[in-house]
Amino acid sequence: MTVLPDDGLSLAAEFPDATREQWHRLVEGVLRKSGTTDVSGAAAEDTLATELQDGLATRPLYTAEDGADDPGFPGFPPFVRGGRPEGTSVSGWDVRQRHAHPDPKRSNEALLADLENGVTSVWLAVGEAGIPVGGLSQALEGVYLDLAPVVLDAGAEFAPAAAELFRILAERGVPAGAALGGLGADPLGLVARTGSGTGLSGRVAAAADLAARCHRDHPGIRALAVDALPYHEAGGSAAEELGCALATGVAYLRDLTAAGLSVDAACGQLEFRFAATADQFLTIAKLRAARRLWARVAEVCGAAPAAAAQRQHAVTSAVMMTRRDPWVNMLRTTVACLGAGVGGADAVTVQPFDSALGLPDAFARRIARNTSSILLEESHLARVIDPAGGSWYVERLTDELAQAGWAWFQEIERAGGQAAGLRTGLIAERLERTWQRRREDLAKRREPITGVSEFPLLAETVPERETAPAGPSGGLPQVRRDEAYEALRARSDAHLAATGARPKVFLAALGTPAAHTARATFAANLFQAGGIEPVHDPVTVDAESAADAFTRSGAGVACLVSSDAVYAEQAEAVAAALAAAGARRVFLAGRPGERREAYRQAGIDTFVTAGGDAVAVLSSALDDLGVA
Repeated sequence: MTVLPDDGLSLAAEFPDATREQWHRLVEGVLRKSGTTDVSGAAAEDTLATELQDGLATRPLYTAEDGADDPGFPGFPPFVRGGRPEGTSVSGWDVRQRHAHPDPKRSNEALLADLENGVTSVWLAVGEAGIPVGGLSQALEGVYLDLAPVVLDAGAEFAPAAAELFRILAERGVPAGAALGGLGADPLGLVARTGSGTGLSGRVAAAADLAARCHRDHPGIRALAVDALPYHEAGGSAAEELGCALATGVAYLRDLTAAGLSVDAACGQLEFRFAATADQFLTIAKLRAARRLWARVAEVCGAAPAAAAQRQHAVTSAVMMTRRDPWVNMLRTTVACLGAGVGGADAVTVQPFDSALGLPDAFARRIARNTSSILLEESHLARVIDPAGGSWYVERLTDELAQAGWAWFQEIERAGGQAAGLRTGLIAERLERTWQRRREDLAKRREPITGVSEFPLLAETVPERETAPAGPSGGLPQVRRDEAYEALRARSDAHLAATGARPKVFLAALGTPAAHTARATFAANLFQAGGIEPVHDPVTVDAESAADAFTRSGAGVACLVSSDAVYAEQAEAVAAALAAAGARRVFLAGRPGERREAYRQAGIDTFVTAGGDAVAVLSSALDDLGVA
């Protein structure tokens, strides 16, 4: 290696060092121009911070003074920077595709197509949620089991599914130790999914037996999955997902060591599964924090450093997937896949864009697998080991998230562990509180959903898909970001099917286009999010013409859209005319200010504004329109 001489040349030598205080003063100047005059110094910086869940916040500026503790080197404790020294730079992450079609022949065709076109392992839903246990052999026909890892997700049927997989391996002469994959045994995850702890001790014993067999005869297969998806899908935050995963992993360590496995062997039988969301930095930090936390658990339990590296499987979030405008899901899963890869996940599953609608078709599966292929082969995302390492923002977020996840883990342990937390409702209540706060943000569109709460398209045709098999239920709920808006759109669809037309709102656009265009766009976007079709007459110039246009529109409610100055001149007369013409409710887009009472007396019932509860407004409007 050639070492260049230090000639003392610095590219920044002629520029003075900028200080944080100088930046604060610049921020103060910008805030003053926007009307905020009562903040200065660090308070100005706080004004620009973005609140996250778990009491965390994203700051507008990070410098070296914001850095966290030394994260170490890739492949060495505490494994923040990756579980292997080479990261995923040798061959990229494991591209793992999920298959759940109950027809073994159809599943076999799909997984063979995947394996021939870039997928490197398959994740099979087996049992009631997918392929029958007896159909596993047909589903794996033609698959080279010594080359393509097979990971099972069999729920309560993990033991018979594992026995069938072992039988298939023996029947096809796969050498001992050559098979790779996982059996997916997760007794506590099943309790989370079903709400029933009946038979838990028996399932734990069966999982321990499988772990011992894998350790002895199939070292390339991991018996247990520590699946954090049930907690994410119940509305949990990133830290809550981490804490539940830690508590579950610790419970399994206790069970496996009690059954006779060493700590190192027990650690080697666990694969952790996390959700990857479209918040790429949070996903990166969560996976890095998860490795750090597990390394600490393994250290305290006496595991050797090499055994403390957490094996991670990241799955793009089901919570973020939408049923309306599902094509946008391609963008969400691309960002989530990027976050998972940069975060150091060993295996990544990209859910097809139509997975919220049922069983994905061939095109959707192709797009899903190509998402990883493009990021790996064209963007070369895995060529750099821990590409986020050294970012003061990512390092700080990783540290803060690890602290929050550890605190929640300790709370679960103080309550008796993961099984007790599920049994007593501690975990369910915590996740429900978190989801309720997020549900409010979604209702008020502080967390926008493109294609659903923002920029919806009423005329779209939603693709039809085969119904997916129902998985375990009865335990923690499975939430989706779009659920409130989906309920509103479903009401509109039913009305369309029954009457031949969607419910309508008349937009009384007052004044010139310059005066009304912005709020007309805002109102149209809002009402379409609830399945209400906006209609307007461009020649609305006074109260009489507005009433006539409303009558011709066939709408049941009306909304005034214009500037505050035009409202002051025309809103009261137009609102009174609309009410007289039969409008069941008259909305006004904007804040009424000191004219609120005058507007109310003129017949304006509701004021719609950015940051208001859109779901409540839309639900009430559908009620007014007689939509069941």
